[in-house]
Amino acid sequence: MAEFEIITDLEPGRKIWEELIPRESLTDLWEVRGCFQRHFRRPAAFITAREGDETVGFLPLSWIEEAGLWGYFPGETWQGKTWLEGNRIPARDPEVLSGLIRHIPGPFRIRYLLPYPGGETVDETGYLFSPPACDYEYDNYLAGFSSKSRRRLRKELDGFRERGLEFRYDRPEDFDLIVEMNISRFGDDSYFADGRFRESFRELAGLLRERGWMRMTTVLVGGRPAACDLGAVYNGVYTLLAGGTDGEFPGAAKVINLHHIERACRERFELVDFLCGDFSWKTLFHLNPRPLYLLASEPR
Repeated sequence: MAEFEIITDLEPGRKIWEELIPRESLTDLWEVRGCFQRHFRRPAAFITAREGDETVGFLPLSWIEEAGLWGYFPGETWQGKTWLEGNRIPARDPEVLSGLIRHIPGPFRIRYLLPYPGGETVDETGYLFSPPACDYEYDNYLAGFSSKSRRRLRKELDGFRERGLEFRYDRPEDFDLIVEMNISRFGDDSYFADGRFRESFRELAGLLRERGWMRMTTVLVGGRPAACDLGAVYNGVYTLLAGGTDGEFPGAAKVINLHHIERACRERFELVDFLCGDFSWKTLFHLNPRPLYLLASEPR
């Protein structure tokens, strides 16, 4: 019979995290989560299940005071919702999982969960591109479009090339470009309008650069920045994390997203994760949907 305990200190929580959470994806990494914890500073509750000396279940939570509920650690929020995807609840069996959930000390809304036993409520849909599915050949990917769509894409790209299309890579100071473009376009709805979120991302960009995982891509048109994205490559997966575009360059988002796909084929990444977000271009670009799940104490 498992015994349950709630740990509120970060250091023992980190040790259990690193014991039970596999380091498969970028958001599995404690050091990535720490970039957000240091700026949001949410109270933590690490619910653990133990049998003897073995930890058989783990549910890491943070208290989101303004929402009055528990969310997945570290409780980073944008517009009241946590943002990091690919969350996990490691549990030996469904009984342990149920016990972890019963021990949550209040209302909760745990988002972006990977599939888990009993998980049926879809939270949002993520979108993936698989370079192996087209034999790592960009032309094979384009062949999946209708001839009309290919002509239209070619015409748009040629228009940018005629104006002087260039790309530059991995310039750390271009993070400020992303912030500026994103806020200029979305105002108070921008991720970066919240200083906690902005500085968490700035720290994350620094971590990625330090580890050699950062992929910063900037589109220049006639020497002027038109779009910029921050991405990361970890364990063969290219994840696009945040970006911005200049409204004076309509279509620049299409240019940079196609460039990501072409680059992923050329560099033979196993997967490209464009994350969640209900943007029509993701289906138009033939990305593969991946549902992520919600566990909540109240109706959607």
